[in-house]
Amino acid sequence: MREETKKQLQRIMDQAVKANQIAGMNMMVVKDGREELYLQCGYADKAKGKTIERDTLFRLFSMTKPITAAAAMLLFERGVIDLADPVSKYIPGFADQKVSVPGGLAPVWHNVTIYHLLSMTSGLTYGGNSSATEYAIGNVLEEVHERLDTDHPMSTLEFADKIGRCPLEFQPGERWKYGVSADILAAVVEKASGMRYGEFLEKELFQPLGMKDTGFYVPKEKLDRLAVAYEQTTGEMKEFRENSLGIRLSMDVPPAYEAGGAGLVSTLDDYSRFAAMLLNKGNYQGRQLLQPGTVEYMTTHKLVPYQQEWFDKWWEMNGYSYGNLMRVMTDPWRAPFAACEGEYGWDGWLGCYFANLPKENMTILMMMQKKDAGTFDLTRRLRNVLLLGM
Repeated sequence: MREETKKQLQRIMDQAVKANQIAGMNMMVVKDGREELYLQCGYADKAKGKTIERDTLFRLFSMTKPITAAAAMLLFERGVIDLADPVSKYIPGFADQKVSVPGGLAPVWHNVTIYHLLSMTSGLTYGGNSSATEYAIGNVLEEVHERLDTDHPMSTLEFADKIGRCPLEFQPGERWKYGVSADILAAVVEKASGMRYGEFLEKELFQPLGMKDTGFYVPKEKLDRLAVAYEQTTGEMKEFRENSLGIRLSMDVPPAYEAGGAGLVSTLDDYSRFAAMLLNKGNYQGRQLLQPGTVEYMTTHKLVPYQQEWFDKWWEMNGYSYGNLMRVMTDPWRAPFAACEGEYGWDGWLGCYFANLPKENMTILMMMQKKDAGTFDLTRRLRNVLLLGM
């Protein structure tokens, strides 16, 4: 990588901190198995003057989803689950489901399957007020929050069972919509494996990959490494402390509900190991965690046209399709930023970002903690400079 490109990336990051667009971040690029770039800037905790470091811990939020997809793929290739399995086989609440229609409820045409969960075509949403489904799921998430500090917190399986009893927004497979599908998939993995979801991830992915700082909470001895979450207000970055999506933002207590769609905390280095495993067709340092054909399926599967129409409404995803809880670039010329055909990955609500570019044999990772960030203008500007300046 050219030195001028590295300097330009650092300037953009530093300017974002100076302009109070972010409190701080770090960034890594790995190409052909070698680290080409590591940069950091700003603060993990502005009030304490604590800077972002290489071992800073970040809440992944939706960047948890690709890990959940990989967990399901492990059971898939072992013959433990079938993607056509109805979710009701594992979660009783998904039996006899109904779909919301004008004037009431109607029976589903067919059951929600694991396949629907992986492609976000299940009819499940997040909470909100625009449909009966959003309202019902919002009530379940609110109950998770209300029970966080009680002696009977909601578990992963109980959450999934309650979600299964909510009406679907549309018939399974009829459309695409972002929602709690990955959280239900985590419960399926838990039930099918006979292990708590977090234990399954630790045994099957985190330990083999050496992801020693990744989990559903932060032990006491590591809490000083957890970055503060911030929200952008007029002229400043303000600390953000609210729990969200059933997740305790403090991350200091082992949760009963292990959210497969949003609950993990990790570091840049830890996530780079997971990304490297996928980029190397399931192999990490000589150990085959997933079979090459499994990884190919996981990272190239796409929506069918009538589902794609709904994904295309998310304009920031122009050029991408979706499958197995990740975006997959199918048409780089439609993307509003520099892009490469076949790249895949996802991001998180607080700004964490991951992309693998198989044709370039490259991984791009960014970590930050800014409310409502996802993939935003800073992410795109850094990508543009990087990919056009290689």
